[in-house]
Amino acid sequence: MRRNQWICAALTAMIIAGLACSEEAWAKPGRASWYDPCEEASRAIGKVKVRLGNEVFLAKHLDWVRGKRVGLITNPTGVNSELVSTVDLLMEHPEVNLVALFGPEHGVRGNYSGGRSVENAIDERTGLPLYSLYGRTHKPTAEMLENIDVLAFDIQDIGSRSYTYIWTMARGMEAAAEHGKEFLVLDRPNPLGGELVEGNVLDPEFRSGIGYLPIPYVHGMTVGELAQLFNDHFGIGCKLKVAPLENWKRSMTFPDTGLPWIHTSPHIPEPDTSLFYNVTGIFGELNGINIGVGYTTPFKLVGAPWIDAQELTDHLNAKRLPGVRFSPCYYQPYYYHFEGEQCQGVRIHITDTGKVRPCAVGFHVMTALRDLYPEEFNFEVPANQRRIGMFDKACGTDQVRKDFVAGLSAEAIIAHWESNLKPFLPIRAKYLLY
Repeated sequence: MRRNQWICAALTAMIIAGLACSEEAWAKPGRASWYDPCEEASRAIGKVKVRLGNEVFLAKHLDWVRGKRVGLITNPTGVNSELVSTVDLLMEHPEVNLVALFGPEHGVRGNYSGGRSVENAIDERTGLPLYSLYGRTHKPTAEMLENIDVLAFDIQDIGSRSYTYIWTMARGMEAAAEHGKEFLVLDRPNPLGGELVEGNVLDPEFRSGIGYLPIPYVHGMTVGELAQLFNDHFGIGCKLKVAPLENWKRSMTFPDTGLPWIHTSPHIPEPDTSLFYNVTGIFGELNGINIGVGYTTPFKLVGAPWIDAQELTDHLNAKRLPGVRFSPCYYQPYYYHFEGEQCQGVRIHITDTGKVRPCAVGFHVMTALRDLYPEEFNFEVPANQRRIGMFDKACGTDQVRKDFVAGLSAEAIIAHWESNLKPFLPIRAKYLLY
């Protein structure tokens, strides 16, 4: 009986706390995260484990921007744990003077498709100037920064070198250094966690918008940690501050954080897609294969009309790669490669995120396609030939392609690809915040 009474009392306290939170939220729309009662009630119920950099900034570091004009690089992923936009949080805060917005790929409001130029505009919701960092310029200009003292960054990354948001941050930091502005990063979790590091360190000869500075393909760092690496090791040298996460551990994948996920781009709808992106994203740069983009499971499928689903499944499962299994699949893409055509292939199932090496799995899939279907999957096929440049840029080297053409095994390709990774690890370690 006493146990039941204790449970009832605990539930009552939690409900009261929740009501208090709701009343506070209704009293001050869009500002629930600023007030401890709401935040503590949310934590008590166990909804949120990790406190985001934007929340830490507003609670502890307003002195960084007090009396200064702030520009914000963000997109729809820039929200707090209650899904309130960072744009709204800063606009409505009496001690923050937000004067401009800057849009990366897909735009501040996420209303541009991938690869499409984003235009300068006036933001309809706030009336603020909205400057594009993915169009005529990828770097803030002197004119854009003329009326700004602090340039802030709040965007969710997915942990891969070929995803463009971290390079928008790097170029923003360069502009801040060049024009004497401060740069503020509101940190966010790496959805892959902070322990997985894989791939080659980018060869500067292949520097591009999907690989701007020499880091591994899977870097295992938060955006705040990357900012410190870029600023110090790569010599950007801006006046940098990082509002850190609280309660985040390197062993955490995104579901462990208790935070809600906002799709970072149209084809990363769920946090686990970030991991699959590193399996298929590199060879997905080629036009001769479908990787689920255009269907319901982007980056989780590998298919084409010329594949035998069971044959490819059996071939890949026979490799017994750690942390992954494959099953046959049959589908018709709604758009993109092989739109409306019947495809066969494999569905990728990651069974152990602690053991899987996603990029290595991708190279095993590539070599399987080459060995089983040499006439259809090679770099001489016109659809693939047109994309050789993008494939090499995604890899950060042309060695992968050369090894593939030479008929090397997946193991040999992976060994070459990771040959420069080990020396980078102690450099990376110096900039880890958690």
